[in-house]
Amino acid sequence: MLTIYSDDHHLHHGRCELMDGQLMPCFEMPSRADHILQRVQTRELGPVHAPQDFGRGPIERVHSAAYLDFFHGAWDRWTEHGRDGDLLPYTWPARTLRAVLPTSLHGQLGYYSFDGGAPITAGTWQAAYSAAQVALTAQAEIQNGAHSAFALCRPPGHHAASDLMGGYCYLNNAAIAAQAFLDQGRSKVAILDVDYHHGNGTQSIFYKRSDVLFTSIHGHPEAEFPFFLGYEDELGEGPGEGFNFNYPLAAGSAWDRWSAALELACAEIEGYDADIIVVSLGVDTFKNDPISQFKLDSPDYLRMGERIARLGKPTLFVMEGGYAVEEIGVNAVNVLEGFEGISCA
Repeated sequence: MLTIYSDDHHLHHGRCELMDGQLMPCFEMPSRADHILQRVQTRELGPVHAPQDFGRGPIERVHSAAYLDFFHGAWDRWTEHGRDGDLLPYTWPARTLRAVLPTSLHGQLGYYSFDGGAPITAGTWQAAYSAAQVALTAQAEIQNGAHSAFALCRPPGHHAASDLMGGYCYLNNAAIAAQAFLDQGRSKVAILDVDYHHGNGTQSIFYKRSDVLFTSIHGHPEAEFPFFLGYEDELGEGPGEGFNFNYPLAAGSAWDRWSAALELACAEIEGYDADIIVVSLGVDTFKNDPISQFKLDSPDYLRMGERIARLGKPTLFVMEGGYAVEEIGVNAVNVLEGFEGISCA
């Protein structure tokens, strides 16, 4: 399997995130991608290529130009104020406030964020932009005939909506790739999100559309981030009704319960008969993940890949979460090797 990877991810290294009432060292760190790349190379999964640059056009098919302009220029505006620490929001347009766009940097940051978990640093824009190009390059490989490809994206993307950052995410790599498939002639794309946290950004982007089926298996939002999306009764709206399926599970769920949800998601994907499958590949479902509560073990990720392969469709894997850093490479590559073992048999 071809892996697309950019060393630009090292440019984004937040000092802190707001969690549990305090500023803490970021769980989303450069070593995550380093460990995955090392495992890809050690296991000889396949060649590793740098991304092409497709420009901002494909990104604008998912994210608003105003949001991208803000994100691109935020760090320069911050340093003009004489600041050099991480740029984090401290106010948001909550329910009783108006969703108006202020002129101040902090006001705009709150408008374009939904939490305090997406610090902007000097290199964040370039890292996120390159991650989107990683996804687009892997997408192009499949569009040109490859059966599978792995976009080793960092920072991750599935929490980012069309004009919102949060949850370590700035640009929605999986959504950008899915839209590119549609723009290049595919008629139906299925997204399978296996990250522990609900892919709220991806859901919101495609919620009113029938050309993308979104399925997500995740910690129940009654108790887990992002809390305000990911319930079972969210089935899509308007033309998108019946094309959105959430499978929230209780803390402590192991492979038996998790795989039962995977079977339900796969049944929806099979019924949809998509041209392409995009997998938002989070491995924070691992039993030792420091910020998640599922109990999957490393061999379970082989079985996950095998089941996805049996869908029999060209498949793009886009890296999302996973914060047990020492094991992230084993778990992510196990999914890919499980997939390859079936799809190449």
